[in-house]
Amino acid sequence: MPEKRKPTKAALLLVAVGKDLAARILRHMKEDEAEKLALEIATLRDLDEKTKANILEEFISVIKAKEFLGKGGIEYAKDVLEKAYGPQKAKEILERLLAAVQVMPFEFLRKLDGQQIANLIQNEHPQTIALVMNYLKADQAAIVFTSLPPNLQAEVAFRMAVLERTSPDIIQAIEEQFRQRFATLATRGDVTRINGIEALVKILNSLDQQTQSNVLNYMDSQDPELAEEVRKRMFTFDDIILLDDKSIQRILREVDTKDLALALKAASEQVKEKVFKNMSQRAREMLQEEMEFMGPVRLRQVEEAQAKIITIIRRLEEAGEIIILRGGEEIVT
Repeated sequence: MPEKRKPTKAALLLVAVGKDLAARILRHMKEDEAEKLALEIATLRDLDEKTKANILEEFISVIKAKEFLGKGGIEYAKDVLEKAYGPQKAKEILERLLAAVQVMPFEFLRKLDGQQIANLIQNEHPQTIALVMNYLKADQAAIVFTSLPPNLQAEVAFRMAVLERTSPDIIQAIEEQFRQRFATLATRGDVTRINGIEALVKILNSLDQQTQSNVLNYMDSQDPELAEEVRKRMFTFDDIILLDDKSIQRILREVDTKDLALALKAASEQVKEKVFKNMSQRAREMLQEEMEFMGPVRLRQVEEAQAKIITIIRRLEEAGEIIILRGGEEIVT
């Protein structure tokens, strides 16, 4: 299997803005760019909620600051932003803009909340703490500082005041040390779990079938197993309620009665009602008798039966025999 790629901020942003807006954004991108982003979204596994918030805030701030910079340079941008947001907020926005074009030391720490950073560095040497705090945002540094013991606060404050130049090699070594330590904490469950595949599926389900095919074909070429996993989740058994009656009737002609009985054992009442209403009275009675006769069944058996039916639904849609309505699509009769 090909090596997983590190997700870009663009992929994180699409997850953060939600499936509807993400789908609209993808529709306006070039095919190859949209396909690459889709693959990145699918590989997402761990993401701190604070980071998602920071991604959105950074995006908005940088857009505003870039507009001001384009009109009159950095000083003009600084003046306008200060009038609009005040000195502190203006400073933060400009810092984010600069960070977008130049990676600052300890950049990854600036995406964490202050308490997380405090937990990482509270046992470090005062000089190290002073160095790290020099690169944090003001609100982060304040939380870190107040979390320190009173005697350590004084020493760190003094060392920050006299801090001048530090060797880039030393900064890089300290940054790598903290990066490894945070990675260790993350593996213990200190970050929020997300599922990139589910995020991608929500986005793809809002797109037209041609765009879906383009994205999935690209994923096939990069990671066939991942592409198949996405396909399996793109239409869930509960989504049957989204199909029109004609499509339901076409699907039922392909489905084995035993598989249907198994699949419906754990289905919602809405799904059962949708299926029953599209069957003749005799067929419905036979199906209900089959469900009662089989008694309790293993969940694994139900899931396998549902997967078989989903495969049939996907095949019929690809053949153009049924239609699954997705976001932004309209039907002409």
